[in-house]
Amino acid sequence: MNAIGQTIMRWQDATEAFDDAVGQLHDLNSADRRCLSFVSQGPQTASAIAKETALTPAAVTTLIDRLGARGLVRRRPDASDRRKVLVEATEKTRDLILKTYAPTARAGAALLAGYSLEELATIRRFLEEALALQQRMTKALLERERP
Repeated sequence: MNAIGQTIMRWQDATEAFDDAVGQLHDLNSADRRCLSFVSQGPQTASAIAKETALTPAAVTTLIDRLGARGLVRRRPDASDRRKVLVEATEKTRDLILKTYAPTARAGAALLAGYSLEELATIRRFLEEALALQQRMTKALLERERP
């Protein structure tokens, strides 16, 4: 178990290093990258982006303005409620994601192809449970540390 824990920590560090490199190459900070990742999953409200990035509403407005000026996101009215505004990824963001993350996704798919269906089911179960655990621990940490 210790070896697995150590490997996970190294994997987290390697993932963070890759994301930092993407940020350096494309002049994107951590909040920019999280926002782009989030809106690439579908249009989002500014309040949802604030929650995802842990930024204040004012900071999110600045973030959206900055990314919008670079052509990475755009605002549009919500078709179901014209009072709401959604933020969506642009083609430029989709191209950036494909250019930077698709090679890793392809290599990961090739890696996973070497595992049996049973092994893949175990890996998926572990990852889902580890993700849920990390989210719970993050929430608990923030609740404990807030004044």
